[in-house]
Amino acid sequence: MSLPDTASANAAQIDYWNTAVGQTWVEHQAQLDRLIAPLGAEAMRVLAPTAGERILDVGCGCGETTLELAARVGPGGGVVGVDISEPMLAVARARDLPVNAVEPQFRNSDAQVADLGEAAFDAIFSRFGVMFFSDPAAAFANLHRAVRPGGRLAFVCWRPYAENLWMRAPMDAAQPFLPPMPASDPLAPGPFAFADPLRVRSILEGAGFSDVTLDPFDTLIGGSSVAETLRLNFRVGPLGSALRTAPHLAARVSQALEALLESYDTPQGVMMPACVWIVQARR
Repeated sequence: MSLPDTASANAAQIDYWNTAVGQTWVEHQAQLDRLIAPLGAEAMRVLAPTAGERILDVGCGCGETTLELAARVGPGGGVVGVDISEPMLAVARARDLPVNAVEPQFRNSDAQVADLGEAAFDAIFSRFGVMFFSDPAAAFANLHRAVRPGGRLAFVCWRPYAENLWMRAPMDAAQPFLPPMPASDPLAPGPFAFADPLRVRSILEGAGFSDVTLDPFDTLIGGSSVAETLRLNFRVGPLGSALRTAPHLAARVSQALEALLESYDTPQGVMMPACVWIVQARR
């Protein structure tokens, strides 16, 4: 396994995304892409990439958004996807290139510390890839250097856990069967590290970005069967984390969680509310 450049800055996250968790995302890549596609699409809509642009995709994962950006900028543009997870990057590199797309570069790099070039990009994009930095102030200062003057930033991140029923409701259903969970640090690297809009604005403005906006976006996400959604909840998110330390409890949780998911089943599959920030800024 190769490691990102200057790997020590985010050593814990690098280990996390290159071991069992990264492999889980690889195994469930199609389902996870389908799950969060509407949220990334809204961030890409506001970024509005155009032909010929150079765009950096931060936390590109298995590459779906990088390939979409490559199609948007076309053969005259350039796209670089960076991530710290080699298992996910391997999937990204193996995916088919869209018609009339520039071939993207995929780099195993930590965007907090990597040399991304000075003013090398017209825009920076991320779909849930910027909440895992050990030092977000340093990371966004590095990203600020990488985008040209007048260039733009757009990303999507989760609003608070309590507002995201798609993640909270399964955990609530399972809670009676689980041991007490330690309180989490809301500022620690993780899915909800950017839930506080004041914190996000402070980080971006402190890094030198201007015209910072955070717009709430709510929609339904899912699209998988009850059985598929049940399996995914057992592998990712807060419940997946809890069951990784107590896998013997999965059978006890299963019936309650299945009943919950059936209440959200539709002809399109299980669809549950999700709440995010669509964040924009400029250098």
